[in-house]
Amino acid sequence: MNERLKNSPDAENEIHRMNSFEDLGLCVITPVVRLDDHVAQGIVDSLAKVVRDGHKMGSNNTPDADGIVRAQQFEEGDVLMLTPPNDSFAADRYLMDFYDVRTKDLCSRMHLHTGMRYVRIMTGRETSVRISTLSRPRIMPQASGEKITLTTFVDEVEGEEGTPRTRFNAVVPPCSWVDMQIPRGTAHQFNAVGQNAVIDTVHPEESIELFRERAKRVNMMAQTIFLETDQESGDSCGTPSGMSQESAVAE
Repeated sequence: MNERLKNSPDAENEIHRMNSFEDLGLCVITPVVRLDDHVAQGIVDSLAKVVRDGHKMGSNNTPDADGIVRAQQFEEGDVLMLTPPNDSFAADRYLMDFYDVRTKDLCSRMHLHTGMRYVRIMTGRETSVRISTLSRPRIMPQASGEKITLTTFVDEVEGEEGTPRTRFNAVVPPCSWVDMQIPRGTAHQFNAVGQNAVIDTVHPEESIELFRERAKRVNMMAQTIFLETDQESGDSCGTPSGMSQESAVAE
């Protein structure tokens, strides 16, 4: 756990070979709740507004006294750090306002992070989020016993020289909350189909991973390793029509 994952800790587009990559852990997905559409949409709108308003503030777009830039961009959406780490607390917290892949016409690339992530995906009206991983994720039952079914399917993603690699997918439906635990060094990607989705994410070991990688500052793109050179077009991110699908079975 003390070994660096990156070759160049502050590089923002470091790419490793997908064909030889092996996950260090297993992603765990836990449905939380289905909400009435007006409630879900109100929450998503309010949180997305926090990100959008935060990005307009000049102070969030320049380094603070600790070198942290709180307004950042990632391939999946615009990001705002809500709470930075401090000397007594290694974790921090972000909100991300998802891009709609249909509008942007680009999918996020398969990637991994230099530290663990704990994310809550929240969708509003007419929006779903496709979660993709290279290892079959563990899907847990909802704690309250309510049945929230995630559509799952398997497809392929191209590695080097066009070599296919199996990709496992689960779809967060509209007006739902789903949690995901992502271990350090474990591949995943998120893509939103629709305009109404946000992520509330905690980086539990932010300061520790910076020290471990010998990075200069907090930077989401630099705390990422990509497994694809290019972003695919937006039409490859949805649920492919005609593909046989199965309902996720909670363990």
